[in-house]
Amino acid sequence: MMTPPLDARPSQRQAHVDFAAADLPIMLPGRPKARYNLPKAWHHFKELVKDKEDTAQVTPIFEALPWRGIYKAALGFLGTERGQEIRRKEPSLVKILDDHAALRKMPPGSLAHVYCDFMEREGLSAQGLVDELDKNRPAEMYWDDQVTWYFNRMRDTHDLMHILSGFGRDALGEQCVLAFTYSQQPSPAHLFLGYAGGLEIRKHPVKVPVFRAVREAQNMGKACPRLVEMSITELLAMPIEDVRAKLNIKPPKFYNQAHAMWHAAGVDPYDLMAPVKEAA
Repeated sequence: MMTPPLDARPSQRQAHVDFAAADLPIMLPGRPKARYNLPKAWHHFKELVKDKEDTAQVTPIFEALPWRGIYKAALGFLGTERGQEIRRKEPSLVKILDDHAALRKMPPGSLAHVYCDFMEREGLSAQGLVDELDKNRPAEMYWDDQVTWYFNRMRDTHDLMHILSGFGRDALGEQCVLAFTYSQQPSPAHLFLGYAGGLEIRKHPVKVPVFRAVREAQNMGKACPRLVEMSITELLAMPIEDVRAKLNIKPPKFYNQAHAMWHAAGVDPYDLMAPVKEAA
C-alpha cells in the first residue's frame, strides 16, 4: 500500500503500516522522553475553563502531563508472548469495533451487542474518536512501530471503559472515566482533569457526592486489569456481566447515588446547566 500524502491527517499517514507484521520495529529510536511541563498544562487548562467546548486545549494538557512510564509499560507487554499474540490477532481495534455487522453476530447480551447499542444510541464510532484526536494531535506523535500500536489501543478502548464501568457520557460520568483511566494509564492529566471537572460540577446548587464518585472510579480502574492489554475480541464475545466479573468491575455506588439525588431534585444529569425542574 502506498504511503498517504503528507497533507493527510496524522493517523492516515500510517495507513500503509501493518501493525501485525512480525518485522515491525518494537520501538523506533528518537522517540521523545515523557517530561512534565506544568506551566503549559496550567495555561491550556485556564483556556479550557474559559470555553469548556474548546477541545483543542485538551491534547496539550496530556502532552504536558504525560504518563512517564508509558514506554516501560508498552515494552513490558510487547516483550511477552501473549502481547505479541494479541498484536497479531488485533492489529486495529478501530476496524474491529466499527464492524457492527460482525459484532451483531456475537451472542445476545454479549459485550459486543451492548457496545453496538451504546455507540449507535450515542451516534459514536471508533473512527470518530481517531478523527477528533487528529484535529489537535501533532503528526510527530505517530511512529511506525509496535509502541504506536499500544498507544492506539489506549485511545480505542475509551468507549469500552464507559460501557464496562457503567459511567455515562454525562458530566460526572466523563470525570469518573478520566479517573478510571488514570489508574489504567496513569497520566497525571487524567487525574488533573477528572478532579478539576469534579470541582466545576460541585458548584451546582444540588449537592451530590461528586468527589466520592470520582475517587471510587479511580479505585475501580486500579482493581481492573489493564484493558489495553486484554484480548478485546475475546471480551466482546462474552456476556457483559461475565466480562465485568473477569475484570473486577462492580457497579459504581456513588455515581449512581449522585444520579438518583439529581433526579429526585428534578435535575437532568446530562444537562446540569438547565434550570432545576420540579421533581415528579
